[in-house]
Amino acid sequence: MGYRVVVAGATGNVGREMLNILAEREFPVDAIAALASRRSIGTEVSFGERTLKCRDIEGFDFEGWDIALFAIGSEATKTYAPRAAAAGCVVIDNSSLYRYDPRIPLVVPEVNPEAVEGYRERNIIANPNCSTAQMVVALKPLHDRARIKRVVVATYQSVSGAGKEGMDELWDQTKGIFVPGQEVAPKKFSKQIAFNVIPHIDVFLDDGSTKEEWKMVAETKKILDPSIKVTATCVRVPVFVGHSEAVNIEFEDFLDEDEARDILREAPGILVIDKREPGGYVTPIECVGDYATFVSRIRQDSTIENGLSMWIVSDNLRKGAALNAVQIAETLGNRCLRKG
Repeated sequence: MGYRVVVAGATGNVGREMLNILAEREFPVDAIAALASRRSIGTEVSFGERTLKCRDIEGFDFEGWDIALFAIGSEATKTYAPRAAAAGCVVIDNSSLYRYDPRIPLVVPEVNPEAVEGYRERNIIANPNCSTAQMVVALKPLHDRARIKRVVVATYQSVSGAGKEGMDELWDQTKGIFVPGQEVAPKKFSKQIAFNVIPHIDVFLDDGSTKEEWKMVAETKKILDPSIKVTATCVRVPVFVGHSEAVNIEFEDFLDEDEARDILREAPGILVIDKREPGGYVTPIECVGDYATFVSRIRQDSTIENGLSMWIVSDNLRKGAALNAVQIAETLGNRCLRKG
């Protein structure tokens, strides 16, 4: 016996990936509804071998549905998530709206699966920020072994993290550079993204950090351990899909790089590709469409006591968003909503 599942925001990049992953992983679905805004009513989306027509979220009755995967942004979520939750449908939300609410669990199943049981208070579970999700998957097994004191991370985040508009802007600007008179001015981003990098994601805060950087700090503490110190620099790069991170870790106890490599090889959700030769690492273009979080360039940091550095890459539309949401649904089903 399966579940009655809703995907809200089914026409967007993440919503389409949610439908793909539900089908790929053979999530037990008895019924499925694809929802979108009124302007997208009737738009067709794929679910495995089936084609679904999008329905209007505004008039949708969530009564009798078990799980809703939301990928509609914070403003719309503010309206529709409480409505779904009140109707008895558990919401797994991809926006930032509920991530920092202490009454709502923030979950990465490889890291804190037990947290899903906290859904009962509000009938809502939050999905973390894409850059946080892939990082904590790699940090968790190392933290269990040697206790992490501090993390310094620089991200290299693809334009798909900014939605379809971000991908279109990179595409249009790249074409425009080679066609005189067809240059495209920045609109989605603060500066030209084609052949450039922009050290600015989300709004600036009073302390000089951006909100994206603050998210990585706050979410790592909530998901993994509030005692871990985190500092982040988040950068948008001209890559369509796939986030990369250069991560430096300081531990309480010494952890040898070879032991770290072995620990990560055995950890759920991780693939270690780490050969000290040209091409012996993973880049964003190679991780697209994959479920794994890839770890490369694992090495001792001799400038601090008990330090390691590494390179982490993942498909941000998958592990950073849609896959993690489906994994939360799977964990919820296994732990709390068992049927049959």
